Amino acid sequence: MIFARNISKWYGRFQVLDNCTTHVKKGEVVVVCGPSGSGKSTFIKTMNGLESFQNGEITIDGMSVGDSKTNLPKLRAKVGMVFQHFELFPHLSVLQNLTVAQCRVLNRDSKTATAKGLSLLETVGLEAHASKFPAQLSGGQQQRVAIARALAMDPIAMLFDEPTSALDAAGQELFAVVMRDHLAGGGIIIAATHAPLGIESRELRMGGAK
Repeated sequence: MIFARNISKWYGRFQVLDNCTTHVKKGEVVVVCGPSGSGKSTFIKTMNGLESFQNGEITIDGMSVGDSKTNLPKLRAKVGMVFQHFELFPHLSVLQNLTVAQCRVLNRDSKTATAKGLSLLETVGLEAHASKFPAQLSGGQQQRVAIARALAMDPIAMLFDEPTSALDAAGQELFAVVMRDHLAGGGIIIAATHAPLGIESRELRMGGAK
């Protein structure tokens, strides 16, 4: 369960978030929508502490995001994040991108992490590209790797910033299938997007920039 209550954020005198409130239950999808500059991406990033906020409270699975005592690496292990520009590690192979956090954060052994990574690459149709580097892939392929990398951590929630922006029609359909599996297991999805996700969702509408 995710609760966000009255989240407000300023950059200096510029207020980007104004009392944003939502709650997301297990198996539920919330789409954050609104015009450019309305704070969609910023709001998504407050969910796992990538962006700070000045007022309000966010709790994920009982952990308070804004509490200075909260172990943010532990929290982020539970909350997968797929960035608009993917943010893959360019010096690591596709498979290594999927295994490094499993080993370092979840303390999985290399064999287990590799098996998990290969299984997810097969799920997203990229098992043949495991030894390639991100620069050798198309934008859509990189986006699928980023999704697989987040899922490799067995997150309770998935955060997306424009999750289907680089995907063709087949990739978007595959995304919907993979996300339905995540939801069926009790997962949560929050996505900032302009495009339909192909899965049942409810909207959180942001206002214009202030």
